[in-house]
Amino acid sequence: MTLRATLTCGLVCALAVWLSGCAQGVAGLESSGRSDVHADIRTESDELPFQRRARIRLELAVAYFQQGQNHVALDEIKQAIAIDPTNADAYNLRGLVYQRLNDWPLASSSFQRALAVNPLDADAAHNYAWLLCQHAQYEASETFFAQAIANPTYSHAAKSWMTQGLCQLRSGQTVNAEFSLSRSYELDAGNPVTVYNLAQLLFDRGDFQPAQPYMRQLNKGPLANAETLWLGIRIEQQLNNPDAVAVLADQLRHRFADSRELIAYEKGAFLD
Repeated sequence: MTLRATLTCGLVCALAVWLSGCAQGVAGLESSGRSDVHADIRTESDELPFQRRARIRLELAVAYFQQGQNHVALDEIKQAIAIDPTNADAYNLRGLVYQRLNDWPLASSSFQRALAVNPLDADAAHNYAWLLCQHAQYEASETFFAQAIANPTYSHAAKSWMTQGLCQLRSGQTVNAEFSLSRSYELDAGNPVTVYNLAQLLFDRGDFQPAQPYMRQLNKGPLANAETLWLGIRIEQQLNNPDAVAVLADQLRHRFADSRELIAYEKGAFLD
């Protein structure tokens, strides 16, 4: 994983905890690819000596962070910032570390500092938006999600649309949440978090037919688990598809015999 990929991944598995089989990633979401938000378009060979030394320190910090050695990572970040106080990535990573340590004030100030150094840092904007969402500051959260999404060079817009949708669900904005999750799906139809939550939203509203293809897609793939199978069963039950219910229930019974979802199925609690 590249340095930038690590710094952008602070949010995704944290959002994917709905899947009991989803391993917790770095501070929460494994990200794919590198964002070029910071491309001032400078290569390592273009760096000044002090910038190169700061980057080496930051790469060490990332390694310690990935290993769960948070305080050692903070020491390396401190040294990177001392060498290069204009390194926005260092402040962003510091925010992720403090977020993992449940230190809301220091995480918040770190993300704010990253954005002060580089207002175009869409990754820091996304991370800060998620932090605000976790503390029920929904209006402010949407401002920073919008900031990230609006950046034309940001390569993780699907992730930010998804995360914003989950925040909107938290705050009861179901119409806006459907729009955000739908935009995320348009950009990345393979994201299981988006697919599941979009289907759940539709199910809760009684729109069983539109929810069906989302769950059929997810339950045919390798990320199907007890939660996804159970939602698929509930949808098929409401659409009076006993054969589809039986197939999904068989998977649930054989793969997740001790799950609460199987208990609910055997009780016939389809709408609880």
